[in-house]
Amino acid sequence: MDIHIIYAIIGFLLASYAVIGNDSVQTLGTFIASNIRVFKWYWLWLAASGVLVFTMLYGWYAHDGDVSFGRLNRIPEMQIEWYHAAAPLGLLLLTRVGIPVSTTFLVLSTFASGVVMQDMLVKSFIGYGVAAVCAYAIWLVLSRHINEKFNTVKKENRTRWRVTQWLSTGFLWFTWLTHDMANIVVFLPRPVPLEWLLPAMAVLLCWLALIFKTQGGKIQKIILEKTGSRFMRSAAIIDIVYASILLVFKEVNDLPMSTTWVFVGVLCGRELAIATTNKDYKLGYVFPLVGKDFLKMMIGLAVSVAIVLAIHYDWSNLSG
Repeated sequence: MDIHIIYAIIGFLLASYAVIGNDSVQTLGTFIASNIRVFKWYWLWLAASGVLVFTMLYGWYAHDGDVSFGRLNRIPEMQIEWYHAAAPLGLLLLTRVGIPVSTTFLVLSTFASGVVMQDMLVKSFIGYGVAAVCAYAIWLVLSRHINEKFNTVKKENRTRWRVTQWLSTGFLWFTWLTHDMANIVVFLPRPVPLEWLLPAMAVLLCWLALIFKTQGGKIQKIILEKTGSRFMRSAAIIDIVYASILLVFKEVNDLPMSTTWVFVGVLCGRELAIATTNKDYKLGYVFPLVGKDFLKMMIGLAVSVAIVLAIHYDWSNLSG
């Protein structure tokens, strides 16, 4: 087997686990937190797996083998070298210690030019700001009518909210996959042949099972420490807002962006709005919480940039 194919397989395996493991907090974190005490983990996994299989098959069929949904249009296909696998390896290590890293920066930037990387960064910063402002405005209104510090959903309405939350999670999971699947399949041939698609799908399902079995891993703490995130009503609202913002940015252009930053922006705006309207919830508690998430995000960005610069200006010379 050609050495570059081996590099591609290793890169794909590392990226698929690191991306799903790191980003499960964005898309499936609230779903896991609000359902794990009611359903066995494998039922939740089956539901998420169904959406994953549908999304990949739909993208492959509707876009002529392009499972990335056009997100790799500005990323040239290239021969995979050993240093390309260093990016998902770094992401994997950061995920294990609970740092919310942007998989887009850490993985795709190793393949992208400096101009594309700069454009991705700008779009992501805008996404963070838009998400924070929108979430603040939405929860400024909602928190005047809903107390998300407590699970106040009446028994007769719980089934309705449970169904709403499952549907909203499916919508979010599909929308997120259309963004971030590019971070995984960038290691595969383009268009993706069927003989590569099916094994790739099987690998992703296995990693997804591990995430559900471990209840999201250490990165899940970002969800659990937020107000009311375990409650299905709160989880459903978070998913709908986050998915809607991602959908808007998906339609703006095909440039990849950090969905992690958008998610952190949503949580930031939400916490600030709840603290603004709830007299018992002090801003002195919120700012350290929000600031810690932002600091972790900046640490992840710094590591991403360091790895990318090393690849572009140093490691790549070693392959010559």
